[in-house]
Amino acid sequence: MTSDVFSPAGDVQALTLADRRFVVLPESEYLRLRSLAGEDEPPMPPADADGNYPAAEALRVSIARSILRDRRALGLTQADLARRAGIRAETLNRIEKAKHSPSVPTVDKIDRALKAAEAEQAAASAKAKQRAAHAKRNRR
Repeated sequence: MTSDVFSPAGDVQALTLADRRFVVLPESEYLRLRSLAGEDEPPMPPADADGNYPAAEALRVSIARSILRDRRALGLTQADLARRAGIRAETLNRIEKAKHSPSVPTVDKIDRALKAAEAEQAAASAKAKQRAAHAKRNRR
């Protein structure tokens, strides 16, 4: 076994075991990376012998993954999104875990809340860019 330290802080190491390299990192970083990779998304239901998924279950998972990814991309918590959508946080949690099939009006509420949050972030970003450009002009 060999070990090489990659970071100056010594918090990430590479190990070689049986001629294979492995990276060792803090658990908090592993969990952060795992969430970014979608590892904690609900799994697709098992396919039948022909490779087909049960439609209702697959649709629930597809909706759950889409909402989960969009919410995370916007940096919203489940509580934030539920409040914005006007639904209970428990309901959103069950939807994101693909345990519950949402109604069309509920999906519409969530979609509108996500779009509004995205528009708010875009407006805030544009405003910040304008302030930075204005400050840059005033320094000249």
